[in-house]
Amino acid sequence: MKIIITIVLSYLIGCFSSAYILGKLINKTDIRTHGSGNVGATNALRVFGKKVGIMVFILDVLKGILAVYIGGKLLGYDGKLLGGFFAVIGHMWPIFLQFKGGKGIATSFGMLLSIHWPTAIITFICFVIILLLSKYVSLASILSCVIAPIVIALVKIPFDRKFFVTTLIIAITSIIKHRSNIIRLLKGQEYKIGEKVKR
Repeated sequence: MKIIITIVLSYLIGCFSSAYILGKLINKTDIRTHGSGNVGATNALRVFGKKVGIMVFILDVLKGILAVYIGGKLLGYDGKLLGGFFAVIGHMWPIFLQFKGGKGIATSFGMLLSIHWPTAIITFICFVIILLLSKYVSLASILSCVIAPIVIALVKIPFDRKFFVTTLIIAITSIIKHRSNIIRLLKGQEYKIGEKVKR
């Protein structure tokens, strides 16, 4: 029963779409009709500006942290992994938005931060370096998905197979969710950091 409660609560936490809700409350705008149409922090930054973008990022990170905390309280370490995983799934496929959500990067970061902060910090540093060099948030996000499981394998001692597999599955899923970004990157049509879109 605790497993079901953890899954349902974590999924519902993930379904809280901060980009959609803040867009409606602050800007009276449906973010899904602007920019890339994605309900994540990057598109919120492009469409609504820094203030809302940062708020969305923080709230999405907190979703991962909260789900891990609840899962840990209910089921211990396995509950943390389960909670974090389903929070990301909820963010990617929210039931309240016809299962069309974000890419899961910020929520995944919240999960990593709660379970093994060194992995989160190292991955975040790599993200920032890639972003500064390329100016593409999507590229930094995609490569961070590749980097995170590798960091776990190298840094988490002893090797944590459950954590590694959970993160690997999330990473692969997120990369698949980035497929439209990958196409735009290859065509040279992807937005760079700081570029705003017309609403």
